[in-house]
Amino acid sequence: MSARDLIVRLVQYDRRTFETFERGMRRKGWQAAIANRGIGHNSFKDTLVHILNVHEAWLIGAAQGRWDFFEDPSRKRENVRSWVDLSHYRKRVWTGIDDLMSGLTDQRLRRRVKVPWMPGRYTLSDAFFQTSFEQAHHLGEIIGAYLQMDETPPQMMWIPTLLGTRVSVR
Repeated sequence: MSARDLIVRLVQYDRRTFETFERGMRRKGWQAAIANRGIGHNSFKDTLVHILNVHEAWLIGAAQGRWDFFEDPSRKRENVRSWVDLSHYRKRVWTGIDDLMSGLTDQRLRRRVKVPWMPGRYTLSDAFFQTSFEQAHHLGEIIGAYLQMDETPPQMMWIPTLLGTRVSVR
């Protein structure tokens, strides 16, 4: 499998997992989504917004040199006030990632990228893994909050997510 093919699968997984968690939160309702859960970004909604911020910063800003999004107030968690706002933001981020994916090659994955908040040298491939692992980290916080509420969390295992099968997580 080429590096590009692996990244394509990783992005498919990230998108499906994010949407699974968003659907799970929608079923709980907006008030449950914005309640402070004592996790890193407080609420489920703010955590999802943060995950989108990370994807946007690394895969649109750093990878594509499109830093203008930082000026857009609709990406700030305090301005995401409804499911419609979250949906619009999610669609905008995934559209930007789709733009990146359309020209992705193994050679391009080896290209250096830079972000102002993190020193060091890293590649576009590193940026994809950074966003994926950070998403997994934050979804793990959400899973912990679900378990503390004695509820079954949404699915995020690799194989069932990519195959669309269901397995018990409890």
